[in-house]
Amino acid sequence: MCGIAGMVGSFDRREMEPAFLKMQAVLGRRGPDGRGTAYFEGAALIHDRLAVMDPERGAQPMAFGEHTMVYNGEIYNTPELRAELAALGHTFEGSSDTEVLLHAFAQWGEACLERLNGIYAFAVWDSRQRRLFLARDRMGVKPLFYARRRGCLIFASELKAMLCHPWVEPEVDREGLAQVMLLGPGRVPGSGVFRNVRELLPGECGFYDPEGDKLSLRRYWRLTDAPHGDTFEETAEKVRFLVTDAIRRQLVSDVPLCTFLSGGLDSSLISSVAHGYFAERGEILETVSVDYRDNAKFFKPGKFQPNSDPEFIMRMREYLSGRHHLVTLDTPELVQALYDAVEARDLPGMADVDSSLLLFCKEIKKVATVAVSGECADEIFGGYPWYRDPEIREREGFPWAQSTIWRAGFLREGVLGGIDPGEYVDSYYRKTVSESSILPGTPPLERRMKEMMNLNVDWFMQTLLDRKDRMSMWSSLEVRVPFCDHRIAEYLYTVPWEFKDHDGYEKGLLREAMRGWLPEEVLWRKKSPYPKTHNPSYRAAVTEELRRVMDDPSEPLHDIVREEALEELITSDRAVPWYGQLMTTPQTMAYFLQVNFWLKRYGVRLV
Repeated sequence: MCGIAGMVGSFDRREMEPAFLKMQAVLGRRGPDGRGTAYFEGAALIHDRLAVMDPERGAQPMAFGEHTMVYNGEIYNTPELRAELAALGHTFEGSSDTEVLLHAFAQWGEACLERLNGIYAFAVWDSRQRRLFLARDRMGVKPLFYARRRGCLIFASELKAMLCHPWVEPEVDREGLAQVMLLGPGRVPGSGVFRNVRELLPGECGFYDPEGDKLSLRRYWRLTDAPHGDTFEETAEKVRFLVTDAIRRQLVSDVPLCTFLSGGLDSSLISSVAHGYFAERGEILETVSVDYRDNAKFFKPGKFQPNSDPEFIMRMREYLSGRHHLVTLDTPELVQALYDAVEARDLPGMADVDSSLLLFCKEIKKVATVAVSGECADEIFGGYPWYRDPEIREREGFPWAQSTIWRAGFLREGVLGGIDPGEYVDSYYRKTVSESSILPGTPPLERRMKEMMNLNVDWFMQTLLDRKDRMSMWSSLEVRVPFCDHRIAEYLYTVPWEFKDHDGYEKGLLREAMRGWLPEEVLWRKKSPYPKTHNPSYRAAVTEELRRVMDDPSEPLHDIVREEALEELITSDRAVPWYGQLMTTPQTMAYFLQVNFWLKRYGVRLV
């Protein structure tokens, strides 16, 4: 993966060059292997490269004819595209997917997006027509932010790069603050939280014409309902093909590659398919797992986490007979990394769920430059508890954060202006539900499950993809997510809930489809979320940190949050989830620590 940035419009290059250098520098973690900049009359393209495919000949910005491109991502059907383009007369100097993507755009223009299988965000400057093309992958795995300021368009992979530009201020209006406090760590699709900053939506593309400052965007892909005529057996066979094909396509790399292994269904399936792929080539698969000091001692089974990971990791180690690495994290480093995680995400995030992944990825980078992870299977196959609990799924509102009244109770009076918390959150919920593609005559349960999938794909999954991208790229680690293959999402959207919930088991269809790839006890293991610490020392540590903030009147958190509410949070045993299953009381305290740090570190001005 890489970092990209740029500016198009009427500007003075000498005046803007220091800003461009700063933008490039702060994206350096995304691309430590090379830097490049291309200047044109009215345009600048900036690139930081993490070399994964064709390290010798894939430098960017890359030019072909009148087109110059900066690109962040991986195209997984590169061989097919290369062959098709070669048949049309194209020749290639190297083997990178960057070159193939550039030629594909030169050949087909924006229609090339319909042919791509991959994760990407890219920009192409057309020096003949003097306009910029922007695009983001269908599922939103790779980020792309932009702002229109003073008749120009500024864009970048991360918010921190946007904020390096003198025309983009670290200002947050009341709507942005409402996102942080009522929806966070989620955010409104297309929003960059900071005022005037937007993000290209998943599956969105468009042209920017500096003549007249015209930006024309369109969604080239969305989940679309269609009749499902396959039997259960045919559906399972199709799922088996799609999943194994997606995984195998994403194992191609010119640098070392490993897989995450939690002992859960999704990462174990990926590791098993990858093991077979590596064995065919006489190679050994590297797998990596994370645990926490004394977790075995303090772990208590619960509704959302009935068992811990180590015994299942051990079973998979025996099953795969590869080379395994275990990373063990401890409380002090988890707490300290809460602040690094904010700088990685540029916003308050999922507390130690973020910081643990950031630390984990730092250790993985010692093993490989590319890792493959099991994110997004739960959103697509219906694995989360809120899909399967009738009471929760029928309740109006975002099922992972039904705590708006509680959240609003932390806020000082008037900080949100005239925004009504309940109506604010509910309006976005209703908008997503109303935009869901659902065939006429769909039975009520099927209709609700499609609404649920859209809610999860458009909101919850985006939070997890933000987390995965920023925490991994902080250590220059590329993480791939095969379950985000758009072919899987498209097909599963049409599959009836009865099939997905086969035998009344979460992700029953996926388990049935992948029989033979895993030991039975792992294949049918009840869902367990991303591992987090259960050590009481963590709650004690974040409590101490939060009290330090509360005792210092100069800390910016005091400007928006009531001290009495924080005191109640610290002393009460009330276990209200802030966001999803993982963010309970300790993580909520940590979230407030992240909010405070973000306000201070980014010099946020509330306007």
